[in-house]
Amino acid sequence: MMKTYSAKPADVERKWFIIDADGLVLGRMASLVATRLRGKHKPIYTPHIDCGDHIVIVNAEKVAITGNKRSDTKFFWHTGYPGGIKERTWDQILSGKQPERLVHKAVERMLPKTKLGSDMIAKLHVYAGAEHPHGAQQPEALDIAAMNTKNTRSA
Repeated sequence: MMKTYSAKPADVERKWFIIDADGLVLGRMASLVATRLRGKHKPIYTPHIDCGDHIVIVNAEKVAITGNKRSDTKFFWHTGYPGGIKERTWDQILSGKQPERLVHKAVERMLPKTKLGSDMIAKLHVYAGAEHPHGAQQPEALDIAAMNTKNTRSA
């Protein structure tokens, strides 16, 4: 009789991967990153253990968004004052001070909303430009563009 394998936190080996987001479609990249952060790509995946890897995303400001979503999709928030509803389009976010926030939020919203999900999102490192401070970890390049032709947009 076979027993179900359940990984212990000590059994988990975490690797570092780097993804160049230049020209990658936002949602497709975010779903693959969320899967890697959870560890679902590993054979030792255990739902109640954080089995995921560290992911470094560079060039987040150059991420591709298909269709008219760049100009049509809006984020709303309220200041708490009367008439204080504010909105910002994806285009304004990407050309603003923190363009990496769009990629970070896209991935964060695909992870569980629990303490375990908080540990997973902590392993995501997103940078707007090409530089990152994680050279000492020697991250392997993860080529999402080669996985599927739909993962990139040239325009």
